[in-house]
Amino acid sequence: MSTDDRVAVTPGIARLHASPGLAGPGRLGLVTNHTGVLPDLRPAAPALLEAGARLVALFGPEHGLHGTGQAGGSEAAQADPTTGLPVHDTYRCSGERLDKLLIDSGVDALVFDLQDIGARFYTYVWTMFDLLVSAARTGVRFVVADRPNPLGGLVSEGPLLDPAWASFVGRAPIPVRHGLTCGELARHLNASAVPEVTGRAADLTVIQAVGWQRALSAEATGLPWVAPSPNIPTPATATVYPGTCLFEGTNLSEGRGTTQPFEIVGAPYIDARFAPSLAELALPGVHFRDLRYVPTFHKHAGQPLRGVQLHITDRQAFAPVRTAVAMLTTLRRLYPDDFAWCTADGGMEGTGHRHFIDLLWGSDRLRRTVDAGDDPLPLCDPPAPPGRWAGDDTLLYP
Repeated sequence: MSTDDRVAVTPGIARLHASPGLAGPGRLGLVTNHTGVLPDLRPAAPALLEAGARLVALFGPEHGLHGTGQAGGSEAAQADPTTGLPVHDTYRCSGERLDKLLIDSGVDALVFDLQDIGARFYTYVWTMFDLLVSAARTGVRFVVADRPNPLGGLVSEGPLLDPAWASFVGRAPIPVRHGLTCGELARHLNASAVPEVTGRAADLTVIQAVGWQRALSAEATGLPWVAPSPNIPTPATATVYPGTCLFEGTNLSEGRGTTQPFEIVGAPYIDARFAPSLAELALPGVHFRDLRYVPTFHKHAGQPLRGVQLHITDRQAFAPVRTAVAMLTTLRRLYPDDFAWCTADGGMEGTGHRHFIDLLWGSDRLRRTVDAGDDPLPLCDPPAPPGRWAGDDTLLYP
């Protein structure tokens, strides 16, 4: 995309930096990480302090304040060396423990500024939800400094989560690809799921991103891309992630331990049949290239694998969730004695020994349908476009 095709978008954090009063009175806590930057890439926390904001504490999500933690990890709580502010680790912290953390921090309001990527199982939005719940219980105001959804906001995919399968990769009923910004999602959750937990909504303010429109991709915003976590290095990764993250629930490598996580998948048992079988499906917007690779860590580390790389040829036509489900069906058909589902990570809150694919999908319907040899593609249909499933009054952008 040429520079002339880009739209100047001002994220909410830049508006707050220009006018600190947008966050309201009192002492502020900033929920952020390395993605919390201004358009010129200055980190938001020191910039807000220089602008006169009453910032007194920082709160980090999964992967930590500096983004060094791998999946399922964070960073030790300590003082931030740049600002001297205390850093509170919120990962795997919820309920009364999170309430106490907010109270002890002494903040009057939380400002949330994290770059989401538009998929239900990306945990930053559930950090936001847990903090919204605690804010409602403790009387702390909640401010979302909004950022664009890098997948755009015109499309949603996949079913709503069944609350019986709630976990930290999905707390409340939203689709797999939700099509909202964090600010819009906060409005939806605060009007629906938060009162179900607390009996009341939080005092919520959204500082909108100026100039963003639902049809814009990450590249079209003109904003710099900062990898939201170690295994989402590029916008191309974010594009495939709502689908290929489902392979975390299988015995295939989803490309962690390589330079192209989520763009490639493979296993020791895959052979020359896989790529041609996927090509025969003529799935829109994607080509599959046969490849071999050796992950340096995570599943099958150090082993030669064979699989495919997803090459996106038309981002608007590409449907990541439907594509991944078609791939899962093909794997079950070609390799019935080798393909398997994984149980959930024992370190993940509330998962027990359930299948991780069920937590990612939001129910056991996908796994049972694939195992039965039935067609799972109808399960991929969203409940409605973003404005309909969430309620039109949730939307903030055209």
